[in-house]
Amino acid sequence: MRKKLSIFLTGCLLFSSAFCQEKTEREEENNIEKDLSSSTSGKNKVRLALIIVDPAQLERYNAFLKEEIEASMRLEPGVLALYAMSEKEHPNRITILEIYADEEAYQSHIQTPHFITYKEGTANIVQSLELIETIPLIPELKIKESIK
Repeated sequence: MRKKLSIFLTGCLLFSSAFCQEKTEREEENNIEKDLSSSTSGKNKVRLALIIVDPAQLERYNAFLKEEIEASMRLEPGVLALYAMSEKEHPNRITILEIYADEEAYQSHIQTPHFITYKEGTANIVQSLELIETIPLIPELKIKESIK
């Protein structure tokens, strides 16, 4: 009877130890995530827009995109970067790196006439849109301006 009780208690201790370790690791991961998000709060808003465009209307989409990005970069000081690219093998799959000074700059951006024209003009062209919020890992790193 004592041997069975000893085995049972040993099993309970092992389970309890593993459970506590797993809980501690989860708490540490949550603390790291909180530290990362709090260190970037109030700073740049950075995200990726993953877009799939109707291949038959790609040229039309690209015209809307070019007009919108050029106007945003020229007219909006809070828009720090809008860098659009397409996949080589699938040119209708577009990714846009978006960097705004902060959330307020982004909210202002989506109210501009040029952005509204882009959204309305591409509504029937865009087949899929996924917005991925990110946390900059090196927030002080800046994008170099190319020399022309």
